[in-house]
Amino acid sequence: MLYAVVDIETTGGFASGNGITEISILVHNGVEVLNVYDTLINPEQDIPTYIESLTGISNDMVIDAPVFSEVAGEIYELLHDKVFVAHNVNFDFSFIKYQLSSCGYELNCKKLCTVRLSRKLLPGYGSYSLGKLCAALNIHIHNRHRAGGDAAATAELLTLLLTADVEGVIAHTLSRASKEQVLPPNLPKSQIDRLPRVPGVYYFKDQKGTVIYVGKAKSIYQRVCSHFSGNNAGKQRQDFLKNIHTVDFEVCGTELMAFILEAAEIKRLWPKNNRALKRFEQKYALYVFEDQKGYMRLGIDKYKKQAAVLYSFNTLLEGYDLLRVLIQEHLLCEKLCFIQKNRACCTGHEEGRCSGACVGKESAAAYNVRVKYAIAHLKTMLPTFAVIGEGRTDDEQSCLLVEEGKFYGMGYISHHTDINGSEMLKSVLQPYPSDEYILNLISNHVEKFPQRKITV
Repeated sequence: MLYAVVDIETTGGFASGNGITEISILVHNGVEVLNVYDTLINPEQDIPTYIESLTGISNDMVIDAPVFSEVAGEIYELLHDKVFVAHNVNFDFSFIKYQLSSCGYELNCKKLCTVRLSRKLLPGYGSYSLGKLCAALNIHIHNRHRAGGDAAATAELLTLLLTADVEGVIAHTLSRASKEQVLPPNLPKSQIDRLPRVPGVYYFKDQKGTVIYVGKAKSIYQRVCSHFSGNNAGKQRQDFLKNIHTVDFEVCGTELMAFILEAAEIKRLWPKNNRALKRFEQKYALYVFEDQKGYMRLGIDKYKKQAAVLYSFNTLLEGYDLLRVLIQEHLLCEKLCFIQKNRACCTGHEEGRCSGACVGKESAAAYNVRVKYAIAHLKTMLPTFAVIGEGRTDDEQSCLLVEEGKFYGMGYISHHTDINGSEMLKSVLQPYPSDEYILNLISNHVEKFPQRKITV
């Protein structure tokens, strides 16, 4: 088996927006290096000052070097039929695959990461960065942070790893069944092996244990692994993968519960790599307040997190439709409900449907009685029901509770639990914040599975 030990220097940290400034490829037969390829590359863009300070490669040094397209064919021939080896292999591979693809070459070869292999075969070191690990192993790096020097050190490290591999770890890593080749450099495979193939929520954490991403899944194992497939060369994905050190999870009885838990956890933890659900917010709400004359007034306004909300909506139309129902059923004043403006009295008073609160003909006390009845009626209009589904084990079933149109919470109950009373269910369920996103999830679910909805 032949290995291609690779190191590159670049203008930045992600392939789609940066270029390669130097590449070194050492062909290794498992015992020794057979061939060395090393060249500067003109990246066709400026090299940032901090990169020049780190690598010593300046714009002047690469101005007469070949651009990547001029050497792409030679690089492809060196790599395509060998095992691609690098320290943090997915970084180097993403750059080279991206550049080769832009030149019409599709690189598809097996990969080995010497970071991951070192953690397995040479455990116990404080750091597995190339510089610190080689220092601990007495591997001298000539010309650090240059492709040739780092590739030569990686080749020595590979020789050491091959010698230390008495249990066939490398062969297993290269097998089709292994996920090692695609995993982030800092995520142990043991973390993946313990993931269940059931619905739930998973948490990617960084080196300090901070949650950086929350996701939901029908199968936790398959969904987590899907994050590592493909070769997206963008900065966001590359930084994301680099920062994953552990993955935790929570099993849910159903996919619906996983969706809801994900939404709640994103709002609670605010992980930096979650974006879509962070942007979801209720837009409008129905409020009640007492004006200076003592009249209770219903009105639709923008949703305010700190205000007491009677009900919330995604659209103004939805809110006004509900408000008009309350006005019609309880003979409320359209002017006091902000439906009509710039009139001395509302049209309802002219037509006999309003007793004249808008012009002071009805007292606040009398009008407020009907407003209170309208609010009580609103609560009866808003449904209270449970959604029953599969549990995590055969001895339980999942239960979600919606009370008066708002999501109360969810949890697990016995198959013998009496679910006729909401107070009893509330005593055993875990409360969660309610929002329109969660209510829409539940509504869509019960529309698809009406037999799972039980009126409480």
